[in-house]
Amino acid sequence: MSETMQAKLEEPRTTTPDFSGWSCPLPLADYPAIVMGHGGGGKLGSELVEHLFLPAFRNPALESLGDGAVLDLANGRIAMSSDSFVVRPLFFPGGSIGALAVNGTVNDLAVSGAEPRYLSASFILEEGLPLAQLAAIVEEMSRSARDAGVEIVTGDTKVVERGHGDGCYINTTGIGMRREGIAVGPQRAQAGDAILVSGTIGDHGMAIMSVREGLEFESPIRSDCAPLNGMIAEVLAAAGAAVHAMRDPTRGGLASTLNEIAQASRVGIAIDETKIPVRLEVQSACELLGLDPVYVANEGKAVFFVAPDAADRVLAVLRAHPLGRDAARIGHVCAEHKGMLVARTAMGANRVIPMQIGEQLPRIC
Repeated sequence: MSETMQAKLEEPRTTTPDFSGWSCPLPLADYPAIVMGHGGGGKLGSELVEHLFLPAFRNPALESLGDGAVLDLANGRIAMSSDSFVVRPLFFPGGSIGALAVNGTVNDLAVSGAEPRYLSASFILEEGLPLAQLAAIVEEMSRSARDAGVEIVTGDTKVVERGHGDGCYINTTGIGMRREGIAVGPQRAQAGDAILVSGTIGDHGMAIMSVREGLEFESPIRSDCAPLNGMIAEVLAAAGAAVHAMRDPTRGGLASTLNEIAQASRVGIAIDETKIPVRLEVQSACELLGLDPVYVANEGKAVFFVAPDAADRVLAVLRAHPLGRDAARIGHVCAEHKGMLVARTAMGANRVIPMQIGEQLPRIC
């Protein structure tokens, strides 16, 4: 080791970071250390991306801040997406961290307008994790990959000391091929677009919480964890360029997704709360825990922004698919209140639904 490098390593560390070189440092300056809210899909996470990661890594592919990056190569266009999964517990009603890792990345590619093809899978394993449990996770990943029609082609494994890994973390990266004539993205929503959701919201987040809190209902709450690429392919085949934007409302739920698109497209979004499909048991669990289902994570739902003349056609395609039986048209894009999400309540009043600071439910995906 050189004397210069040794001197750098021996320099005293300060607990207050230097924000002077950061882009718009003030929002982050209030949080000199990472807090759970930075990973929650809310305002803190958005500011971390906007003011730290984006300025550091800025390039045209990153600018849209979509679920996947669209890359132009010599022989065509591909989409690429990466995600990490830290859910607790590792197994939950309707899925596991293994199924979540595959389906989450497949869905990010699918809502980018791509046909998912290949995944990598990297594991961070905690010392003491039973091999039988790891085998069950891997088997669920294998089954989910087969169901989604993708292959896991590379990966990595690391082991950390007992007490430092919460059992198992998984990182996946996906590659997909872009479809010709399809251009979707969070910045492409237009005034007049109809907003559709493919089914009931909040199922995944409340499945996790029902296990953590020991809640029991007449009908058990199951995660909606599922690959959406088949359903989305049918929507794109039926509506093509009439589909302007798609997202899967994971962390931060439906509300965060709609707020992100309103801000990216510089439009207003108006929804009708009475049109949003929510299972009775999920609604009941949210009321017990003081949560709003519009902020609860989903892992098998998609939101579509489509031209108004294609809305009925897309809705029919969704409802004909097993994963879209409960699809609903919940609102529209408007030119007013740009960058804001406004909901019509059951009482006939309007309320602004803001982006949350952090996350209602930690460690759910």
